Amino acid sequence: MEQPAQPRVVIIGGGFGGLNAATALAKLPLAVTLIDRKNYHNFQPLLYQVATAGLSPGEIAAPIRGVLKKHPNVEVLMGEVVGFDLDKRLVWLRDDGSVPYDYLVLAAGATHSYFGHDEWEKLAPGLKTIEDAIEIRRRVLLAFELAERSVALEHAHDLEPIQFVIVGGGPTGVELAGTLSEVARHAIVRDFRSIMPQQTRIILLEGGPRVLPAYPEDLSRSAEAQLRKLGVDVRTRSVVTSVEPGGVTLADGSQVRSTVTLWAAGVAASALGRALGSPVDRSGHVLVNPDLSIPGHPEVFVIGDLANLADKSGQPLPGLAPVAIQEGRHVAKNVARDLRRQPRRDFVYLDKGTMATIGRAAAIARIGRLHISGFIAWFLWLFVHLMYLVGFRNRLLVLTEWAWSYFTYQRSARLITGSETLPGWSDAREAASTSQPEAANTKAS
Repeated sequence: MEQPAQPRVVIIGGGFGGLNAATALAKLPLAVTLIDRKNYHNFQPLLYQVATAGLSPGEIAAPIRGVLKKHPNVEVLMGEVVGFDLDKRLVWLRDDGSVPYDYLVLAAGATHSYFGHDEWEKLAPGLKTIEDAIEIRRRVLLAFELAERSVALEHAHDLEPIQFVIVGGGPTGVELAGTLSEVARHAIVRDFRSIMPQQTRIILLEGGPRVLPAYPEDLSRSAEAQLRKLGVDVRTRSVVTSVEPGGVTLADGSQVRSTVTLWAAGVAASALGRALGSPVDRSGHVLVNPDLSIPGHPEVFVIGDLANLADKSGQPLPGLAPVAIQEGRHVAKNVARDLRRQPRRDFVYLDKGTMATIGRAAAIARIGRLHISGFIAWFLWLFVHLMYLVGFRNRLLVLTEWAWSYFTYQRSARLITGSETLPGWSDAREAASTSQPEAANTKAS
C-alpha cells in the first residue's frame, strides 16, 4: 500500500527566521522546501564590518545547503518568488515555475526605503545585502585613493577634506559612523603619502531629536557622546530632503557637502508581503494573527522583518534577529501542534535585551532594566554576535580578524572592485578649485 505523501512546508527566505524555521521543521515528519534568491545565509548585523573593510563577505555568510545538509527531508531551491495563489496553494517563481505547499512560511525580510525617492539609491547606497556592503566599501576606499592621486599627480593641495555623510541615526548609521571614524583616524592613517586621512570628516544626520531613538534616552545620549569622542559630527533634527552628487540638502534649505553619502534612514518590507493580498501597514509589513498566521489562511505564516505583530505594550515587535529566530521556531511548534491536532499557541517574544556597537570598545546594551555603556557593552555585543554566527569556521575566522584588528588597528579586507569613479567627484574637484576650502586634508609639499 502506497504511503501518503508528507505535508509540504515551503519557506521563502534564508535569513534568520527562515533558516531557524527550516531547522526546527526538519525534525518533524514533513517535506520542507526553502527558496531563496541567494545560495547563502547573510549575517546582516555584521554587514557594516564588510562595508568598512574589517571582514570579508565569506566570513559573515554561510551556504544554505551546507547549513541544512544534515536534514534529508529539507531541499533548497535557488529562485526568485514573484507571487502566490493562496487558493491553489502555489508559490510562483520568476521562471514561470511553481511550488505547491500545505504550509507556507514567508520570511522575505525587508530592504532600505528612500521614502518615494528611489533615484537616491545610486547616490547613497543602503546596507542590507553583501552587494551593498561591497559597494559601500568600494566608495569609501576609493574616496581616499582618488584624493591621494589628485594631490600626488595634480598637486591639488587645495583639495577639501574627505567628507562622509551618513543619513539616519539608527543602529546601522551609528555603526557605520563610528567605524568609519576609526578607519580614517587609525587603520589607514600611515598608508598615504600625500593626504592626511585623520582629517576626514564623518557627519551623521538624524531627522529626530536623538540617535538610536528605539533605545532608552540615557543609552541614546551615551551613544551620541561616544560617537563625538570618536570624532563624529552628530547632527540631530536634520531631515534630508534631497540627495545630489556631492552632497545632500536639508529641510531648512542648507546643504551638506559629501564625498560619499550613505543611507541608513528607512526600512521597507519586502514587496512579497503585498503579493499575499493580506492586510499590510503603511510600510508593507503584513498584519499577522497572534499565532503568526495571516487572516483567513491559517496555513500561511509571516515572520521576521516582514511581519507586524504588537508586543505587550501595543508596539510592533522590532526588526531584530532574535525576534525572527524565535518566530521561526514558534511556527515550527505550531505546525507540530497541527499535526498532533492540538490547538495552536500565540507567539510571545522573550526579550533578552538589545545592543548596538559604536566603535572600538564602544557600545550600548539594554538587558532588562540594566543599561550598560562602553567596553563592557562592547564585549557583550562581541560575544552575542559570535554566538549567532552560523558555523564554527565563521566564528573562528571572525574572532581571529577582530582580535588582529583590535591589537593592530588594521583592516584586512581593503579591496576596491568595480568602477573607479565616484558620484560627484569631478564636480567636487571643480568646486574646490574655484572656492576657498574649509581645511585641506593634504600634507605640505
